[in-house]
Amino acid sequence: MLDIFSNESFLNGFYGALIAGLFTGIGGFAIYLKKKYSQTNINVMLNIAAGVMLAASFFALLVPAMAELMNLHEDVHVAGFWYCGAVTTGVALVWILNILLPHEHNNMVRHGPKFDLRKAWLFIIAISLHKLPEGLAVGVAYGAEEFINPMSLVIGIALHNIPEGLTMAISLVAAGESKLKSALTALLIGMIQPLGAFLGLLLVGVSVSIIPLAMAMAGGTLLFVVINEILPETYGYKDTEKSAIAVFSGFIIMSYLFMALGE
Repeated sequence: MLDIFSNESFLNGFYGALIAGLFTGIGGFAIYLKKKYSQTNINVMLNIAAGVMLAASFFALLVPAMAELMNLHEDVHVAGFWYCGAVTTGVALVWILNILLPHEHNNMVRHGPKFDLRKAWLFIIAISLHKLPEGLAVGVAYGAEEFINPMSLVIGIALHNIPEGLTMAISLVAAGESKLKSALTALLIGMIQPLGAFLGLLLVGVSVSIIPLAMAMAGGTLLFVVINEILPETYGYKDTEKSAIAVFSGFIIMSYLFMALGE
């Protein structure tokens, strides 16, 4: 087992996830910026976040993992088997977590001012489920610094956390909680990400050979978050063209940042 505690990767991974988690709180305190956020406002922000996360998962985790596995295995079929297995494992882990823990998928803005407090917390639990795999991805990325630049992933997750923190705060305010308590709750939920980063760092600390598999698995968890949790909240509501443009915009912005940070 590698001694991850003896190098900078551990602290950098923990601090990176902590910073990304703090952006959930920034999103929560954005409740003070406007008297009311419309459904369209929330949809656009969430879709931009989805595009950002898609780009971050592909360029920071999935593509480098694929390349490294192909370098490690002469037989491309063996490499493909391990890669697809790892991605599927990441998806399955978060899927199982979603099944085991009760949560609310409906976007809170649709419930209006009489949004039930129980439903608000079920919605917050759903968002909280994202934080652990996102933190895990950051930890894995910092454990694999020799292959990738983890900063791009931290930026992507941090940007993604802003609208999620805001939606949590809005749901609690709609259920009758104060703005301050709602914003602080969003900040507290964001602190789940450093815990996920710790688990990710432990995972890659087992062996150097497991790093590309851990990267592929972490990428799979992020894909599940985007495809199963974020996009269904916005597509099919209305203004699907705006939703599509927002996703593309987020993807392009994150792609540029990834290339710029790679220099």
